Amino acid sequence: MIMFDFTVETDKNIEEAIQSLEENLKLEKFGVLWKFDIKEKLQGNGLDFDKEFKVLEVCNPQEAQRVLNENEMAGYFLPCKIVVFEKDKKTKIGMPKPTALINLLNDEKMKQLAQHIEDRLIGCIKSSS
Repeated sequence: MIMFDFTVETDKNIEEAIQSLEENLKLEKFGVLWKFDIKEKLQGNGLDFDKEFKVLEVCNPQEAQRVLNENEMAGYFLPCKIVVFEKDKKTKIGMPKPTALINLLNDEKMKQLAQHIEDRLIGCIKSSS
């Protein structure tokens, strides 16, 4: 059975984890397209939510081009998401595994491309924790 996610725990606070993550992603030529602060958004809409939970949308343009040239349906999974959140007073960094998502396409070449991207993103997350 394939695990859907890869998640680690870090002693860093949310902002330190995100800063480290951005630096490590840059080394792998991934950029952060967007940072979504779920707590801020929900509270801004009058909802009671006090957990720190940030979603980073990340992309490597060369990899995006490769997967889209191979199979346009992969666009449904782009950009990649990495979440940084607090649970039980600990900071967690995680992502849905590209291989778990891409398996839905039932395309062997896409699985290989997803594994390559996944390995690189896991390396970034591990280095950031």
